[in-house]
Amino acid sequence: MSLILVAHGTRRPEGIAMIGDLVEQVSAVLNHPVHVGFVDVLGPTPSEILSDATVLAEPAVVVPAFLSRGYHVRTDLPTHVAASGHPDVTVTPALGPSAQLARIVLQQIRESGWRPGDSVVLAAAGTSDKPARADLRTTAMLLSALTGSPVELAFAATGEPSVAEAVASARSRSAGRVVVASYLLAEGLFQERLRHCGADVVSAPLGTHPALVRLIAGRFQAALACAPV
Repeated sequence: MSLILVAHGTRRPEGIAMIGDLVEQVSAVLNHPVHVGFVDVLGPTPSEILSDATVLAEPAVVVPAFLSRGYHVRTDLPTHVAASGHPDVTVTPALGPSAQLARIVLQQIRESGWRPGDSVVLAAAGTSDKPARADLRTTAMLLSALTGSPVELAFAATGEPSVAEAVASARSRSAGRVVVASYLLAEGLFQERLRHCGADVVSAPLGTHPALVRLIAGRFQAALACAPV
């Protein structure tokens, strides 16, 4: 069985290294090698991995390392699978929305210095895709339930409001601190933008958080359990 984790991709070396570390940790939990592919910016692409002779020779499980069901999950990834010619590929659901991810974000903002009563902005990469935006709003509601206060959704790239706009709006409503909760998988351009958005506190990306490693490993394990013997 070939196991493949698919992420977006980044040109930032620290982001590439973080994804590499994540894959190594997932591989260690599963005691099985995991390939990594990217749908944008760099390779190898999912179709390149799936069309490799060794991978073609056995069933494959693909886990989309995306935090919502956006364009890359619903369109790009199926296109890559079809183009590969691989006859037996199982694609699992995206990682989010999920209660596990919301709890990871809560832990990240706690470690960054969040205190009850702070204004919280959930910062996603950005999308114009309606299902993806609905997923991101669900995550904001889950985080709101965990923090006990409203959480505003904002975007580091495509979409409104921008994170900087959301931070400025929160400041106009309250004299308290503003915390930006990063809802990004890894270091990169978007995480760097968050650090300069004017917030008092910015949490780290999800990165190699142990609960994220377990979530991804669980996706693979669930797919493997359902595979025909």
